[in-house]
Amino acid sequence: MAFNIVLIEPEIPNNTGNIGRLSLGTGSTLHLVKPFGFELSDKRVKRAGLDYWQHLNVIIYESVEDFFLQHKGKEMAFLSSHGEKKHWNIPFKKNMFLVFGKESVGLSKQILENNKEHLYKIPLYSEHIRSLNIANAVSIVVYEGLRHLQ
Repeated sequence: MAFNIVLIEPEIPNNTGNIGRLSLGTGSTLHLVKPFGFELSDKRVKRAGLDYWQHLNVIIYESVEDFFLQHKGKEMAFLSSHGEKKHWNIPFKKNMFLVFGKESVGLSKQILENNKEHLYKIPLYSEHIRSLNIANAVSIVVYEGLRHLQ
């Protein structure tokens, strides 16, 4: 297993499906934290995940509190446009948790505040966008992590 990819309150089914496919392709586990902005049975999730979804190792949590309670003390990196450190400086370790927020607003202020020392961002080189698509962001970080582990 490479990484644990965590989506906190994902809102867009196509993104979750694409990230599911990425998780399977990289040997990672996908952790989905409710509430969702869609039903997992939504055909858009399945379409984006193609016929791979059935092979995916996915774990679902009822709440943010439930997720953090179950994984207290585990190695985590939190990705946000509010981070100061660049994603390539994450001290990647096998099986660490890479945590991403929901598409519309990212990670909550509480999560950001509680995890300042583990907060990273993907640098953007244009003032005309505020963030990347989450499926692209997850791909960038996961493959950078795999490069570090090689």
